[in-house]
Amino acid sequence: MADTDLSAQIKAALAEVEIPGGGDLAGYGGLSEIIVTPGAIAFAIAVASGMEAAFGPAREQAQSIAQRLGGSRKVMVSITAEKSNSPKFGHGSAVPAGKTRVNGVKRIIAVGSGKGGVGKSTTAVNIALALAAEGLAVGILDADLYGPSIPKLLGIEGKPAVRDDGIFTPHDAFGLKAMSIGSMLIPGQAVVWRGPMATSGLRQLLRETDWGALDVLIIDLPPGTGDIHIALFQQTIVDGVVIVSTPQDLALIDAQKAIDMLRRMRVPVLGLVENMSYFIAPDTGIRYDIFGTGGAEQAAARLDMPFLGAIPLVMSIRAESDAGTPPVAARPEGPEALAYRAIARTLVTRVP
Repeated sequence: MADTDLSAQIKAALAEVEIPGGGDLAGYGGLSEIIVTPGAIAFAIAVASGMEAAFGPAREQAQSIAQRLGGSRKVMVSITAEKSNSPKFGHGSAVPAGKTRVNGVKRIIAVGSGKGGVGKSTTAVNIALALAAEGLAVGILDADLYGPSIPKLLGIEGKPAVRDDGIFTPHDAFGLKAMSIGSMLIPGQAVVWRGPMATSGLRQLLRETDWGALDVLIIDLPPGTGDIHIALFQQTIVDGVVIVSTPQDLALIDAQKAIDMLRRMRVPVLGLVENMSYFIAPDTGIRYDIFGTGGAEQAAARLDMPFLGAIPLVMSIRAESDAGTPPVAARPEGPEALAYRAIARTLVTRVP
C-alpha cells in the first residue's frame, strides 16, 4: 500500500475516535498531517492549554488504530498544546519536569552551528568516532529532523528495530549507537512538521531509544536557533555544545547568534571548531585560504571561549563521508582523523 493511501486510510479510521466537546478526530481541526514512512507513522493532536488530559483517551485510541493499520511501523502520536506543562511521549508517559538526564547516558555533547552548509554533521560524526577511539561508549542522535544526514554519513541502511514496548533499538555503526529519523524516511521525502510536532519527535527519538550504557551521547543539532534547540535545552541536561563554523565572516556572524542563544539558556559552550579551514593543493602543496584565514580562532578569542581546532578542506573528508565511511573510521591514523581526535581529547578534558 502506498504511503499516501495508508495515510488516508488512517485518517478515515480516526472518524471512530470521539473527542471532547463532540465530533470525531478525523474532522478535528487540530489534527496534523499524518506522516507515513516505511518505518513510522506520526501525527499530532493540537489542543487548547489545559485540555491535554481530556484528549488522552482519544490519543490512545488513535494510537491503537494507527498501530493496527500500520503493522510493524513505529507509531508516534503526540498531544501538543502551546502552553502545556506535560506533553506526552508516543507511548503515553509524561515528559519529566525540568531538565533531566537521559536514561543510561552519562554525558551529552551537542554539535551546532549558526547556519547550514558548514560541515556540522560531518564534524559531529567524526567527533563521535574520535571519542569512541578514546575508549568511550558513544552514541549519536540526529536531531536535524528536517535535514537528517547521519544515515548517509555512517552508511546506515534500513529502519531501526522497535521492541514490543515501542522502544527503538538504535543502529550500530562503527561501534556507535546511532538514531535518526532519516533511516525511517523514503529517500528524498521531506519532513513537513510544525514546531510542536518536531519537538515531540525529538523527545521520542531521544527518550524512547534504548541507548544502553553510554559515556557520551553526541547530538547533531539543526542549524540555527529554533524550536528543536529550545525544547532540547529546556528539558534535557546538556553538558556542553561545540559550535562549528567556517572562517568566513558570514558564517561567523551566524555562529555568534548560536553562541548568544546558548548563553541566554545557560548551556555551556565548549568551544569553536573551524571547519574547511584551508586547502592544500595535492599537486603543488600550496595552501589556499579559500574562506579566509583564522577567522574562527579570532572569533573564539573575541567571544571569550576556547578554540578547539581547525579541520582542513580536504577531498578525502568529502569522499569518505559521502561513501558512509568517515575519515576517523576509514583511516584512524590519517592526518584528517588526527585533527578530529585532537578535538575529542580536548573535549574529554572539558567534560570529564
